[in-house]
Amino acid sequence: MGDGLNDESDVGTYAGSRTASVSAQFKVASIKRQRELLPIFRHRQALLYIVESSSVVVLIGHTGSGKSTQLTQYLYEEGWTSESKAIACTQPRRVAAMSIAGRVAEEIGCQIGQTVGYSIRFEDMTSPSTRIKYLTDGMLLRELLVDPLLSRYGVVIIDEAHERSIYTDILLCILKKVIRKRNDLRLIISSATLQAEEFASFFGPDTKIISIEGKSYPVDIMYLSEPTDSYVEKTIQTILDIHNEEPEGDILAFLTGREEINTVVEEILNRSATDRNQQSRLLPLPLYAGLPQDQQIRIFDPAPEGTRKVVIATNIAEASVTIDGIIYVIDCGFVKLRAYDPASKIESLIVSPVSKAAAIQRAGRAGRTNAGKCFRLYTSQAAEMILPDVSVPEIQRTNLAGPILQLKSLGIENIAKLDMITPPPTDLVANALEMLFSFGVLDEYGKLIPGIGERMAELPLDPMLSKVLLMSQNLGCMDQMLKIAAMMSVENVFYRPEDARAAAEMEHLKFTVDEGDHLTLYNVYQAFTIRGKQSSKWAHDKYLNYKSLSRAVSVRNQLARYLEKLGVNVTGSTSLPTTNVETIIKCLVRGYFANAAIMQPDGSFKLVGSEKTVWPHPSSVMYSRSAEWVIYSEVMELGDKTYIMGITKIERDWLLEAAPDYYHVRKGRA
Repeated sequence: MGDGLNDESDVGTYAGSRTASVSAQFKVASIKRQRELLPIFRHRQALLYIVESSSVVVLIGHTGSGKSTQLTQYLYEEGWTSESKAIACTQPRRVAAMSIAGRVAEEIGCQIGQTVGYSIRFEDMTSPSTRIKYLTDGMLLRELLVDPLLSRYGVVIIDEAHERSIYTDILLCILKKVIRKRNDLRLIISSATLQAEEFASFFGPDTKIISIEGKSYPVDIMYLSEPTDSYVEKTIQTILDIHNEEPEGDILAFLTGREEINTVVEEILNRSATDRNQQSRLLPLPLYAGLPQDQQIRIFDPAPEGTRKVVIATNIAEASVTIDGIIYVIDCGFVKLRAYDPASKIESLIVSPVSKAAAIQRAGRAGRTNAGKCFRLYTSQAAEMILPDVSVPEIQRTNLAGPILQLKSLGIENIAKLDMITPPPTDLVANALEMLFSFGVLDEYGKLIPGIGERMAELPLDPMLSKVLLMSQNLGCMDQMLKIAAMMSVENVFYRPEDARAAAEMEHLKFTVDEGDHLTLYNVYQAFTIRGKQSSKWAHDKYLNYKSLSRAVSVRNQLARYLEKLGVNVTGSTSLPTTNVETIIKCLVRGYFANAAIMQPDGSFKLVGSEKTVWPHPSSVMYSRSAEWVIYSEVMELGDKTYIMGITKIERDWLLEAAPDYYHVRKGRA
């Protein structure tokens, strides 16, 4: 009997392995077929020939062509990763780098982090065996700090270059220099049609341009007959109308930011639950940059049976992110663009009309897998007369302190003579240089001061927070600052469900301190790791976001490793008792001294050195408290008000102590 059982077991195992083998072969054949159906496949040989013969190639890859997933594989299959070389493909956004890498890994048949991997801030899913690497443009710039010639790469692809993110522009500027020194390196710039000639002209006459049509189905464009008073309310109504009147198919709605998206998600859930006419459910899913990654990737899951998926997103979903099943697109007509005012020193997100190029991209998301419809929540006259052709490049409207610090670290001293596609405004450059000088990382000649300047450039943080972290070693509060910096680098840890708002606020009050938001975040971190023992149940009971808290623990450890690589003794650093809050706050002032404000009788604040009026955000500890002087770490514009967040109470003299040059020389007084 024993032998018989063994025989049966062997037969069963053989049959099971054979079935698995057939299934695997079918999957490989299916993926191969899908790849061959993409428009880019017909251009495979032409592309490889052009890359072989030209150092720089501009690829006009229309929506749906397969350029983001296939080009790296063609180069890999052709041998461009021999001799331990790799292929880098940049993306302007983290979610795109992650999702595309996941798709390519599936097509190649490997686990993510093996042959195919990705690298985003605070998450590196690569290994020594990685040959195709997707990464954000900011991460590739950081690699240049360590390896100025990018010697480990045989090909660099700058994807979605037409979006003109600040790091894309800087990368193109530096890669133009690198290409001259490395004849073996190939640079491919993937762009929309409108800017292909501009990129080709920048790199010179030898640059080759190749165009690949997209695989798209017809998309019907619908406009409003009259302007709407509220595109948020109109978005909600349009989603419900589509669900009640249109055939099956998922919906992608574009809005400008987190608050609007969360409002629409809640309203869709509430209204669809009370609508008895609906035959199926609506599943609204948010998508924005600050959303935890585990929630971001939910948009790629198929909707359950009898459910229509509704992805409500910022412009993060305009390009590179392909969501299967989208048939209907709703375009609100606006986008939030980062804008920096050098006079007030405020960088905020301003709601602006979407560009014509972006509107085309948005509509194209409806025609990826079937004929679709795009509902534009503006009139056809507004589309023609108000929308700009393209958005203003980010380098002309953002704080340049961080990028200039990295350029200085690369040895590029004369920023004014830098050869860029679009030069930055002189007032933004001057403001950034002044800020870096006040940080003590540039000398009076604008040269990078060895040591602190190089360390600040290599930390994956805003220069203000980098300065705080580096100064914490001297002040003896590194442990506290690592935890505060980690908490500032993740999504909001507090949540207040509608049905338990009062209970949530009572729990949150237990962590609150009069000094403000930063020390409150520190208390939450300590409670989670010590009393809560990193338990999801503990976090849930306290109305705290467990995923964000867990990520903060990971970020804290990664920041510690960054500092150790830079020669900072983290484990051996002395640490203050937690009761010594004054030194902790003084350390925060060392980085955020330029973000100071004075309270006014009506509860608002006036920015130091400016007549700009700002208000504490309702989510801030300081919303219901008074303080004569404060520093802040974030700014947000909502409607006609400007709000500050990340607020901590300070003393006036601490500003003069932290930045005597900035306040005494520049202002004459604080």
